[in-house]
Amino acid sequence: MVVWCPDWSVVAALDEAERSPRSPAAVLSANVVEVCNGPARAEGVRRGQRRRDAQARCPELLLLPANPDRDARAFEPVLATVEDLRPGVAALRPGLLAVRAPGSWYGSEAEAAATVCQALVEAGVWDVRVGIADDLFTAEQAARTADVQSWEVVVAGGSAAFLRRLPVQVLQDDGPQGRELVSLLQRLGLRSLGDLADLPGDAVEHRLGTYGATVRRRARGDDPALFSARTPPPELDAEVAFEPPLDSVEAITFSVRTTAERFVSQLAHHQLVATGVRVEAESDGAVCSSRTWLHPRHFGARDLVDRVHWQLQSSTVGGSLRARKDSGGVRAPIDRVRFVPDVVEPAAAHGEALWGAASDDLVERGVARVQGMVGFDAVRRPVLQGGRSPAARQALVPWGERAVDLRPVDRPWPGRVPGPAPVRVFATPPAAEVVDDAGRDVFVTDRGVVTGEPRRFRVGGGVLPWQPVTAWAGPWPTDEGWWSGGAGLTSRFQVVGADGRAWLLVRAPEGWSLEAGYD
Repeated sequence: MVVWCPDWSVVAALDEAERSPRSPAAVLSANVVEVCNGPARAEGVRRGQRRRDAQARCPELLLLPANPDRDARAFEPVLATVEDLRPGVAALRPGLLAVRAPGSWYGSEAEAAATVCQALVEAGVWDVRVGIADDLFTAEQAARTADVQSWEVVVAGGSAAFLRRLPVQVLQDDGPQGRELVSLLQRLGLRSLGDLADLPGDAVEHRLGTYGATVRRRARGDDPALFSARTPPPELDAEVAFEPPLDSVEAITFSVRTTAERFVSQLAHHQLVATGVRVEAESDGAVCSSRTWLHPRHFGARDLVDRVHWQLQSSTVGGSLRARKDSGGVRAPIDRVRFVPDVVEPAAAHGEALWGAASDDLVERGVARVQGMVGFDAVRRPVLQGGRSPAARQALVPWGERAVDLRPVDRPWPGRVPGPAPVRVFATPPAAEVVDDAGRDVFVTDRGVVTGEPRRFRVGGGVLPWQPVTAWAGPWPTDEGWWSGGAGLTSRFQVVGADGRAWLLVRAPEGWSLEAGYD
C-alpha cells in the first residue's frame, strides 16, 4: 500500500507561512518551480518553469522557498497516523509512504484503504490518495491515478496490464534521471509504458543503460524494489494524572517527583538529555498552563520539580490554585501534569569534565606544576578526531597547545562502528579466538561474508576464558591503505558474552584480537 499526499512541499510551506491552502503557490529551487499546487496549475503554472514565467502566468502566485527539513517535519504526523493503524511504515519521501497492505486486518484491501484515508482526513490531511498493488512501483502509480480521498486497488497479477496504458511521463517523478529518460523515450517514439515493456530487454539495456533496464522491468510489473520500515521515534513525553485533581501547589510538586525521575531516566536510556522542556498543566481535560523552560546545561529530576513549582506558584493565591479570576493564570484544580522535551541533545555532549566541578583556573595551575616537573610534552589531553576504529579516533595533544592537523570528524568514515563509543580501548589489543558451532575459526571473506555464526569466544593471556556468545553484530569491514599494500581487510564485531559484558573484537588477516570494551 502506497499513500500519496500530492504537492506536499507546498502544503507544508503554506502551513508554516500560515497561508490559506487554496492560495496559488509554488515552491522554488534555484529560481525554478519545483512543486506547485492545484490552484497554481489551474492558472498555467507547471513544474520546471522559471520564476518569471510562472509569475507571468499567475501574478498572484505565492512563491515559497524549498526546505526538505520542513517537509519531513510536517510529514511526521502523517507517518505516525498510519503507523497507529499498521506498523512497518516506510517514508519514501515527504508526501509519499509505503506499508504492507493490511487487508486481512480490515476485511479487504479496499476497506483498509478507506480506513487509512479516514484517519488522515481526521488528522487534517485533506488531499490523500491510496494505491495497492503487487509491487511498489505499481502501487505508487495506482495512488497517483486515484481521486482525492479515494483509492485504486490493482488486482493480484494485474500490474503489467495496469501499467501498459500509462504514459511515459509518469517516470518524471524519479527526478532529473527520470526526466532525461522521458525526453529520450519520446524522441524514440515511445509514448506509453506498454511500448517500453514490449522492447527486448538486452536492447533496452544496451541503449538506455542500467537505469533504463530497471524502468523496463517496472513497466512489466516485475519491480523487485523493496522498502525497509522505519523504527518509530521513541516516545519521550512523561505525564502524571491526579485523581482526584489537586489544588495545592505543594501537593502537585511532591506528586510529580517520580514522573520527573522517569522522564530523565528514559531520556538517558536513549543517551539523550533535555536542555529545553515544556511543562503543561491540565485542568478538566484542557491545558491551562504551558511554558517552555531552558537550562544552561541540562535538566535533572530536581530541576523539573522546581520548574513545576515556579510555574504554578506564579498564578496562585496563598498556595492554592483557586486563584482570583483576574490573575490570568491557573484558576482550577490540576488533574494532569506533562513533561514534553522541547530541545534534546546527545548526553555525551554534556558529560562532566574529568576533574568534576573544580574551576578551570585551579586545574590550569595544577597541570602547569606537573608539566614543570615532568616536561611539557609529557602531559597530554585526549581530543576526538575522525577515524574508523576507536583507537584511530583518539588524538593526544600536549596540554595547553591547540590541536592541529586532526582528521575531520564530520566525514562519512565508511566502516566505522556505530555508537555508543566503547569505554576502554586497549593500547595493545590482546589476541582472541572466535569459533562457530562446529568449533571452526570464524573469519570474513574478501567480499565481506562471515563464514559462520560466532558461538564462542575467548581472549588470550587469561583475560577472558571461553564463553558463549549471547548476541553479536557486524561485521564492519575496512580495507585501509589497500593502494599502498596496507594491512588487508579488517572486520569489527560487537559481541556480548554470557556475563553480560560487551566487547569489540577485530578480525584481521593475522587473526582475532580484542580492541575495546563497553563495560
